Amino acid sequence: MLKYYVADAFADNIFEGNPAGVCVMDEWIPIEKMEKIAIENNLSETAFAVKEGDTYGLRWFTPGGEIDLCGHATLATAYILFRFVETDTNVLHFNTQKMNHHLLVTKKDDLYEMDFPTIIPEKYHLTDLMVDALGAVPIEVLKTSRDLIFIFDSEDTVKNLTPDFSKIRQFPEGLSVYITAKSEEFDFVARAFWPKLNIDEDPVCGTMYCSLIPYWRERNGLDKMVARQVSKRGGTVYCEFCGERVKLSGRAALYAIGNICVDEK
Repeated sequence: MLKYYVADAFADNIFEGNPAGVCVMDEWIPIEKMEKIAIENNLSETAFAVKEGDTYGLRWFTPGGEIDLCGHATLATAYILFRFVETDTNVLHFNTQKMNHHLLVTKKDDLYEMDFPTIIPEKYHLTDLMVDALGAVPIEVLKTSRDLIFIFDSEDTVKNLTPDFSKIRQFPEGLSVYITAKSEEFDFVARAFWPKLNIDEDPVCGTMYCSLIPYWRERNGLDKMVARQVSKRGGTVYCEFCGERVKLSGRAALYAIGNICVDEK
């Protein structure tokens, strides 16, 4: 059996933010088994962590397969480790298995600060398919090596957008789609869509901010910002630009503790 937790990440209260499954294991199990567990859990991410010396190896699986970088499931994993395993430390180091990122999470009172790589998006072109899929015309389109970003001139547009996910799946570029706009209450708002990985909307997507922080910093000149993911569940992300790295902070809440009844081998 595997010890299993579910925590809501970037959540001030239970049932907010983004739920992530967390499996803390003594050793790695086959990839095929992690894939099946993620499908069975049917959460946007299930994280698997194994202690390797002074660090933890970390992998994340969506119902549609393994992902190379995930913020909310890293926060959830750190929250679980700080609370139940590594109770005498305030700093955790993670080495990711898919892309060999080194991630750092620091516990600061009730906030969990993650140190992630900065991802600089580049300008991209708008197509008729994009407008048709989104149902609104963005003022700017950006692209990273993995994702598409659409900038809108209205916070209300971002909040009320009802995209056609079947058409987003047809985009030749972009594993995910992010939308964002300047906000009156926060520094900016955003939403994240992952239909290509069988997740129509991700309630709070931490890695999205790796590219949104440098974008908005160029526009408003702020190194520290507060962002709000305006999904149905909602979540607050405290952002800091640090050159080649960004810091993402949020809170977490415990939802469940249990066992996954499969052989570990």
